[in-house]
Amino acid sequence: MDGTTVPPNCLAGIKVLDLTQFEAGTTCTEALAWMGADVVKVENPDGGEAGRRGVADPYYFMIYNANKRSITVNLKSERGLALVKEMAKHADVFTENFGPGVIERLGLGYDVISAINPRIIYAQVKGFGEGSPYEKGLCFDPIAQACGGAMSITGEPGGKPIKPGPTIGDTGTGMLLAFSIVSALYQRASTGKGRRLQAAMQDSVMHYSRGMFIRQAQSGEAAPRRPAGGNAPSGIFPCKPGGPNDYVYLLTSRANPEHWPRLLKLIGREELIGDPRYDKASARVEREAEVNEIISQWTRQHTKEEAMALISGAGVPAGAVFDSMELTNEPTFYERGILQTMQHGDWKMTMTTWPVRFDGAPTPVKPAPLLGEHTTEALGEWLGLSAAEVEALHEDGVV
Repeated sequence: MDGTTVPPNCLAGIKVLDLTQFEAGTTCTEALAWMGADVVKVENPDGGEAGRRGVADPYYFMIYNANKRSITVNLKSERGLALVKEMAKHADVFTENFGPGVIERLGLGYDVISAINPRIIYAQVKGFGEGSPYEKGLCFDPIAQACGGAMSITGEPGGKPIKPGPTIGDTGTGMLLAFSIVSALYQRASTGKGRRLQAAMQDSVMHYSRGMFIRQAQSGEAAPRRPAGGNAPSGIFPCKPGGPNDYVYLLTSRANPEHWPRLLKLIGREELIGDPRYDKASARVEREAEVNEIISQWTRQHTKEEAMALISGAGVPAGAVFDSMELTNEPTFYERGILQTMQHGDWKMTMTTWPVRFDGAPTPVKPAPLLGEHTTEALGEWLGLSAAEVEALHEDGVV
């Protein structure tokens, strides 16, 4: 990229003991690592966390564990469990997202860890909240999106519910928990006391979908499936040459009545300006199919890039539907440092960095750790163990 990446180091000196796996928990700790915390991932010596082992290649693990360190500890060993408890004494944050009851059965529940270190921020992700009728249920992103309301408002009117593509149940929950951890750390600076934080994926998805309660309050009925604009024309329109993602999304807002006449001027249909069939927003909604076809006749003559540029240039919000390869091939993302390349052993992967710039500089992506890569280093720094002592633990099957 042009220019220099600079670590924000906002959380420099904060130690995070990371027992997370898959995506929701690992997203939380990755965010803390991007902010400069020392995130030490505790993994099973036999294959590592489940996210490493669930797929045939390491890309899944790589994208959710950048900027962390990895140690391996046998938590079924009495000495291994004691080692993690000793690390908890030195930690500022303890994170986990095992299935319901697992962390307690391991002997690392909140009561145990908070007794060891009353200043610790103990943060957990579960599928469903305490007191929920589904509290004991297992959860992955699609389950959370179904149960949290996101699917019910996604899709075409009259069609079946659709799962939104972004993993708001997983990554979205992780981000909410990361913000809460930082807030708890800020409070601890004045109180000296730790906190227990619990994020449920269902609750988080409902939070991200909270706009649906506006529709419900307005109508007295469950929020329906309809495009986000709630106006006409608003939605996805086809472009040439007609590939699977050759569409442009445009939005005319009820809050700005000029969007409609601007659009008509652009597409050469000035004669429809002031036409009572389409002049008012309510009339356009009633004739939505006609309105959409008028716009589609124009968009089909343009590529999505052309359509986006022309519609935006006319003062109407518009966005081309870009796929992952098109985004990867856009050079300005590299020039701005938003896309960076990670080297993980023999594997290489392009991924997004933290999207917020600090003082104008992007945050660097450091490779996700190899399994146990930092065992000797981290145990030395946190607990003062020598390389020989760590090697002895290794020989005994503890790490």
